Amino acid sequence: MRVLVTGQGGREHALTWKLAQSPYVKEIYAWPGNPGIFEIAKPVSKEIDTLLALKEFAWKEKIDLTIVGPEKHLAAGIADLFQAEGLQVFGPSKNAARLESSKAFAKAFMVRHQIPTAKYFEADTEDSACSYIQEAKYQLVIKADGLAQGKGVYVTDSKQEAFLAVQQLFGGAFGEAGRKVVIEERLTGPEISVFVLVHQQNYCLLPIAMDHKRAYDNDLGPNTGGMGAIAPINIGSELEVEIEEKIIRPSVLGLSAEGIDFCGVLFIGLMLTPNGPKVLEYNVRMGDPETQALMPLIDSDLYQVITALLDHKPISLDLKKMVSCCVIVAAKGYPDKFQRGMSITLPALNRDQFIFHSGTELKGGQVVSVGGRVLSVVGLGSNLTTAKQNAYQAVEKVIMPDKFYRRDIGDNMV
Repeated sequence: MRVLVTGQGGREHALTWKLAQSPYVKEIYAWPGNPGIFEIAKPVSKEIDTLLALKEFAWKEKIDLTIVGPEKHLAAGIADLFQAEGLQVFGPSKNAARLESSKAFAKAFMVRHQIPTAKYFEADTEDSACSYIQEAKYQLVIKADGLAQGKGVYVTDSKQEAFLAVQQLFGGAFGEAGRKVVIEERLTGPEISVFVLVHQQNYCLLPIAMDHKRAYDNDLGPNTGGMGAIAPINIGSELEVEIEEKIIRPSVLGLSAEGIDFCGVLFIGLMLTPNGPKVLEYNVRMGDPETQALMPLIDSDLYQVITALLDHKPISLDLKKMVSCCVIVAAKGYPDKFQRGMSITLPALNRDQFIFHSGTELKGGQVVSVGGRVLSVVGLGSNLTTAKQNAYQAVEKVIMPDKFYRRDIGDNMV
């Protein structure tokens, strides 16, 4: 079988790495890809620079399955485009992708299907947003309605911070994504990432993961695209059943009831509040960096799992009895201004260490940084302590000027 993976980050490198292990996958193409991905996949020509041109490539090359990595491709309608040509895609339609591309749409969906979530207000103007903030009796989270690469979220401690967040969003800090703003009650409790592989009303759960969003140790600093992740998270069987019955199943059935033929990944960000689990947000693709932590834990053939789901066949997911810790090596200054073009030298790894390229390119045969999040370094172990040791030993051996990383990934779980 011939597979195409779209995207160019650590998530896509980890997915490609896992798919390449399948004996059923004969060729993998990547678009646009990165140097790590190109060690195991063929690059699509750089001349192909639109989804329409990519569709023509997939049709011409007889691609059997396309795995869509980033949300921007889904929000732009890649699944609709490919499926209209008879090409099989694991990724939801543009309509279904509104669960991520519009936080207001997602919140309204949750309310319609009685899925537990925070109280919220949808604001189209700065004045209406400020009026709501002034009257609010609880702390607030301010979110850009549209896609903002995981950065359009302000967790505020005061009304003044909330007013400033609204001013920045309506002032164009995130462009079109901030033309509408969602204001939510600020929930408290541990945050977890739940991933569900979905095709219509059939689904398969992946291990629960935990992301670390803040830039600095002790969960301080600005929100980022993710500075690390650990998996699996043991929350107990009773809570797992509650999440499936009150959140996962109603979400899947709700999509079906609304005539949305969902195919792909439903990524549910949950807060385990004192009043039970509540949905913070939906995403419609795998998470980054959670994917990098999860893929080395899966023993099953990922390609077979996905195709079984698509073919309405029984799904079996075998997992290693291990724990995973992913640490992001970033450029100093991320998520604000940071230097690009720094040369990178990667270390030799043991069998429980993995490095996935997140923001790199090849220049003159040398791997250099091009993004804020540069590498995803993963360690496995029989327990979290060992997994962390493996991850951080590899991180320390990465040679890159001004490398920056959190030193406390998973510490509150040890």
